Amino acid sequence: MLIFLVVIFGMFYFVMIRPQRKRQKEQQTMMAALQKGDKVITAGGIYGTIDTLSEDTIIIKVEGGTTLRVARGSVAVRRDDIKK
Repeated sequence: MLIFLVVIFGMFYFVMIRPQRKRQKEQQTMMAALQKGDKVITAGGIYGTIDTLSEDTIIIKVEGGTTLRVARGSVAVRRDDIKK
């Protein structure tokens, strides 16, 4: 019975926990690599180009010259990283 529980926990770890940690690490690496001029998509679906970076906020330019201040953590992906 104990072996069965260990096997179930091991499967749970490799199916659920490990991939989530990998995604978190990739997200942190992407956040640290952001720089001015990067094209990004926010978690809210806004497409823009980074104009200014600070510790916890980013100013992005969107179409029409509008600038938006967003939380650094709201950047979901860099558009350059999207595989076609």
